Amino acid sequence: MNVTAHIVVPDAAAAAAWYEKAFGAQERSRIPLPSGVVMSVEVALGSSVVHVGSEFPAFGIVSPLSIGGTATVLQIDTADADALWKRAVDAGAQIRHPLADQFWGERHGQLVDPFGHRWNVAQRLRDVPHDELVAAAAKAFAG
Repeated sequence: MNVTAHIVVPDAAAAAAWYEKAFGAQERSRIPLPSGVVMSVEVALGSSVVHVGSEFPAFGIVSPLSIGGTATVLQIDTADADALWKRAVDAGAQIRHPLADQFWGERHGQLVDPFGHRWNVAQRLRDVPHDELVAAAAKAFAG
């Protein structure tokens, strides 16, 4: 079993080009329509596949920009979080949570792409024992 993300953006062709620039995505296929609109573009990010689809509001297919945000976050695990972070920010990603070393053992931060999708950038630094993780989480979220 696999899970494959399908995300909706205003313009799939423009988003695929941005994901290539920002994250190094590789286009695998696209479905153009006679109108000139690209229905969808399949991109590979490492060994993962993301289907990027254009908005079609008449069918209820809308992007985070049309609905005012998203609760979904996609995560890119990488061997060099700092380099990928810089590449994405230089391409126009907005910083939501700065890249920093986190208690759960990752160098981690969150970006928002120009199409309204949230992306975590993460690099594993160390394995954290479960009891240490639970204690650190309780302390961090002790509101």
